[in-house]
Amino acid sequence: MPNLASARAQRFHAYVERLTTALGHRDRHGPLRAYVTGLCLPGDRKSIEPMAARVDPRHVRARHQSMHHFVANAAWDDAAVLRVARETVLAALERHGPVAAWVVDDTGIPKKGRHSVGVARQYCGVLGKPDNCQVAVSVSVANERASIPVAYRLYVPEAWAQDRRRRRAAGVPEALEFRTKWQMALEQITQLAADGVPAAPVVADAGYGVITAFRDALTAQGMPYIVGISTETTVWAPGRAPLPPPKYRGHGRPPTLVRHTRRHHPLRVRALAERLPASAWQTVTWRQGTRGAMRSRFAAVRVRPAHRDDWRSTPRPDEWLLIEWPRTEAAPIKYWLSTLPPTATRAELVGFAMLRWRIERDYQELKDELGLDHFEGRGWRGFHHHASLCIAAYAFLAAERLAHFPPEPLAFLRPARLPKGFTRRGAPRAS
Repeated sequence: MPNLASARAQRFHAYVERLTTALGHRDRHGPLRAYVTGLCLPGDRKSIEPMAARVDPRHVRARHQSMHHFVANAAWDDAAVLRVARETVLAALERHGPVAAWVVDDTGIPKKGRHSVGVARQYCGVLGKPDNCQVAVSVSVANERASIPVAYRLYVPEAWAQDRRRRRAAGVPEALEFRTKWQMALEQITQLAADGVPAAPVVADAGYGVITAFRDALTAQGMPYIVGISTETTVWAPGRAPLPPPKYRGHGRPPTLVRHTRRHHPLRVRALAERLPASAWQTVTWRQGTRGAMRSRFAAVRVRPAHRDDWRSTPRPDEWLLIEWPRTEAAPIKYWLSTLPPTATRAELVGFAMLRWRIERDYQELKDELGLDHFEGRGWRGFHHHASLCIAAYAFLAAERLAHFPPEPLAFLRPARLPKGFTRRGAPRAS
């Protein structure tokens, strides 16, 4: 009877074989097996040459060349590989409950120089400040047990999109046009819905939530959301709405737009929060963390978003406004708008809003354990191929965690055995 490690090894190899079905040509199967194995093997660096040395130390140069060609140049479909990864995780995830949310996020990869595809001085979440980096936009499926990116695409800044020379050098597709991050996320959501991914509310931070067009597009697609907003976002207080159009006086076109006046106008969400009575605030616990229960104080009220609603003929519908204001803070620290049903409880709203912590952990593991940010090539194709294979490797880990408790690392994978007297390529020779 096989032991636990060998059983997991068999499942891993069976999974990798399923990934090869997404590639087409059989000559790509071997490099895929080597690449995904290299990502999962122990090691600090997951760029191509160190992985080749761990996978096949006796033929490092040949293995490096085949893996490099496979990732940087071969024309296989990232979406097909991600589809296999997605199906694997969804099958395991849904045994523990439905998909709870689609989480929109982006992640930064610090870079030096200016030639790597999409690199520019822009906000980098890893560093917490603007710096030279690449940024990728993703959509993850998530519930309380697990999450994984199921769409992942490099953001190409406008300066890059308009620079034909750099685009050609990096292999950016000619048909690709500049898209803002929220437009990219919306395209990914639309494609995932068309692919039949189980529907769930969309969760996003304020970088996306402050965009009224993004929220409106989700509503037009029938997708509820809970998204972060800024303190400057304006809403109508509970029970209030813009004034109806003025009465027609018989001259010109009849007025059709709703109105604000000096005395009848919306409020910034911070001003509204400060006017709420003490009874509006309650402490909510949303999960257990490493240091105990995660809890804070929240208010949840029904409001109407007011952004440019005086250009509309009807007021915007009611939504939830969720506000976090810890007792230890002098002012509220976070705000969300949500189109979850009016029957949603405060605890449910908080639970959805806080699901984003899972995605941050995913990216930390993808980078620290699987080398998502270790790719050293400069091209569009290589960037996406490497990321797709990292996510595919992570999908196996996520499925194993869902199937087996307590979760175990990929400890059953071991580097290839070295021949006697072997000297690693680049190592100093003995005198």
